[in-house]
Amino acid sequence: MSLAQEPKRSQKELRINKDTPGVTGYFPHNEPRIGSADFPKDLIEDEHIPKLFTPIKIRNTVFKNRIFVSPICQYSCDRDGKHTDWHFVHLGAFAVRGAGSIMVEATAVVPEGRISPEDCGLWEDAQMEPLKRIINFAHAHGTPIGLQLAHAGRKASTYAPWVAKDIVGRNRVDASLICMKEEGGWPDEVYAPSAIPFSSKYPMPKAMTLKDIEYVKAKFVESVERCKQVGFDFIELHLAHGYLGHSFLSPLSNKRTDQYGGSLENRMRFALELTELVRKAWGDEKPLFIRLSATDWAPEERDNETQEWKSWGIEQTRIFAKELVKLGVDLIDTSTGGAFASQRIPVPFAETLKGDGIATGAVGLITTPQQAEEILQKGQSDVIFLARELLRRVDWPLYAAQELGVTVQPPVQYAQAWRKMVNKSQKN
Repeated sequence: MSLAQEPKRSQKELRINKDTPGVTGYFPHNEPRIGSADFPKDLIEDEHIPKLFTPIKIRNTVFKNRIFVSPICQYSCDRDGKHTDWHFVHLGAFAVRGAGSIMVEATAVVPEGRISPEDCGLWEDAQMEPLKRIINFAHAHGTPIGLQLAHAGRKASTYAPWVAKDIVGRNRVDASLICMKEEGGWPDEVYAPSAIPFSSKYPMPKAMTLKDIEYVKAKFVESVERCKQVGFDFIELHLAHGYLGHSFLSPLSNKRTDQYGGSLENRMRFALELTELVRKAWGDEKPLFIRLSATDWAPEERDNETQEWKSWGIEQTRIFAKELVKLGVDLIDTSTGGAFASQRIPVPFAETLKGDGIATGAVGLITTPQQAEEILQKGQSDVIFLARELLRRVDWPLYAAQELGVTVQPPVQYAQAWRKMVNKSQKN
């Protein structure tokens, strides 16, 4: 039969390379979503789905699996704080390789809240357009995407890592990490709860006035509104690693004598007020995460004799986390350290908070699929945040599926590279 004589196909029989609906531009459609194990039973029949590849719903957002991309600073924005093509490629790579969620790196709400001159910002409308392109690409590949809002506090105006050190870790600069004004920095406009530098290598911050505190809170709210306009699926407040939020919490960095310092209640005040404002501005439909440092890793959290708080630790974190949940926080992204220059090596604390009935994400030193699955199976965490391991192996979600013996959807363009994963569970 010639082509001219071939019977006309019905609409249902037409073989069309379908495009993904609801996004700008043409992207071949993936069904199910990339990284999802939700196949029709007549096509793929896996007897057991690892918890790592089960979906989780938080408010109105369904995450297709529990592999979450941590916010990973790239120090690659232009000097106006705009995300660049580097971010498009960097974040887009996670979207097409099966991550359950992507989070854009720490993004400052004011220019002086950046870590380095090349950090990202969302303090003005002009910074929104590059983010729209990134969000559209993530959504085209079935991946929820959020952004971490941040203020570097007393760790601001420092160098990008490779400016300060070479690839083997040798110093390229003198003992100071302070990025000076002529280098694009703002060492005279660094702010913190108290005028205490992180270390002798960092800028001397100005103690924030009450007016400064209100200004920063208002700027966070303005940035939340921009997050809504560009279409992010969730946001995270960065209250960890010695940056502004964490430095209010820790007695090591907060020596204030007003309502924002002293007692635990006072030291929590800034972060709780900020969280309440952000939740209200963000609305009730979409998730709100918080990244916390569960401990400073200082020698002691509390003086055994006087019961005075000496540093930030898990006892205070548990109290603080419960207050955050009351304000509508959906998940605690549990990290450690960053406020104490002589900190020790961390271990996970997500399990402790989850034991208090709080949804948590485990982060740090997780490298293998088996390790991630074990954490979830033991109930130590609800999701797994990965950073450096994903930089080493961007296809980690697909690799993890193969290692754990489950089939997930690869991007249709790369499907031939993942036949081993698919064929083992294909239904005959």
